[in-house]
Amino acid sequence: MMLLLIGDIGGTKTILRLVEVAEQVQSIETIQQANYRGTKTILRLVEIAEQVQSFETIQQANYSSSSFCDLVPMVKEFLARVESKAPQRACFAIAGPVINNSSTLTNLNWHLDSKRLEQELNLEKVDLINDFAANSYGVLALKESDLYPLQIGQSQPSSPIAVIGAGTGLGEGFLIPQGRFYQVFATEGGHTDFAPRNDLEMQLLQYLQHKLNTEHISVERVVSGQGIVAIYQFLRDSNYAAESPEISAKILNWEQQKSPKIDPAAIISQGARVSGDRLCQKTMAMFVEAYGAEVGNVALKLLPYGGIYLTGGVAIKNLEIMSDGRFLASFKQKGRVSFLLENIPINLVNNVQVGLLGSILYALQFV
Repeated sequence: MMLLLIGDIGGTKTILRLVEVAEQVQSIETIQQANYRGTKTILRLVEIAEQVQSFETIQQANYSSSSFCDLVPMVKEFLARVESKAPQRACFAIAGPVINNSSTLTNLNWHLDSKRLEQELNLEKVDLINDFAANSYGVLALKESDLYPLQIGQSQPSSPIAVIGAGTGLGEGFLIPQGRFYQVFATEGGHTDFAPRNDLEMQLLQYLQHKLNTEHISVERVVSGQGIVAIYQFLRDSNYAAESPEISAKILNWEQQKSPKIDPAAIISQGARVSGDRLCQKTMAMFVEAYGAEVGNVALKLLPYGGIYLTGGVAIKNLEIMSDGRFLASFKQKGRVSFLLENIPINLVNNVQVGLLGSILYALQFV
């Protein structure tokens, strides 16, 4: 048996999990050929997916990332609660670019380096991977029950797969088939320019440029949890509709305190779903349409007929509006080449542990 420490490290929260993996899962290395080790690929076989899904969780905990100055004290606190042997290896999926096994997180003031973590945590091996590399590995281990189809399409196994997800930020990654294998690529596509498509979105762009005092507004500023808040503030400050006193008080409380215990995006989405608040409903409509447009942009660049997988908590928590047709309409609104997107399978991932599954797969392939 092997103990692995797996982490999903985000700007808002970090999930740590200690898992026990059976010996037959460790045989992944014997399935893979040695000449593929340097390409960071993983074999897409049903038996591997089933083995990875059958791991045993020894301990799991969620932490507010901003409550810690670094990952090390968080992990030490976590492991102090575990009444078992210490893990030999760890794999942490990071919300930010990972270069040479080191990372400075985009939405958190942490700098992580695998060698330092190995020493300070007394681990044999620590792997750092981009969170959307982990999500990309993770989709290879998903079951059909983990997916909610938005567009059935016609899957082509020899084509790329795209993985996109709005959470605290906007992550984008993709997989390219290499024979019987896939090579996984993380990207920073969420930091490309936000491209407004109508007058209201143009006004949103100008609002954000003025508010943030910068010309560059990334698509992540709109298509993410923070984007939901930004859209709401824009509509409110533009007097699009009267603000609900109840929601106004909650948002004002967050704006004044910036407390990680307050989730303004959740307040807004709930206001749209439950309260029928006009300002919240328009916010969520603009968010979903911008999300669909960005996924369509990615689809045109990759033509991922292997499928598009939408991860991240925002989409699945707002399933009703994501599946009411507005997302797909914006996704396909690409002028003369719109027809290219009609047969691309699109699935919402409703397994919130997809990044953890991907981290396990990544750690195992180099055992």
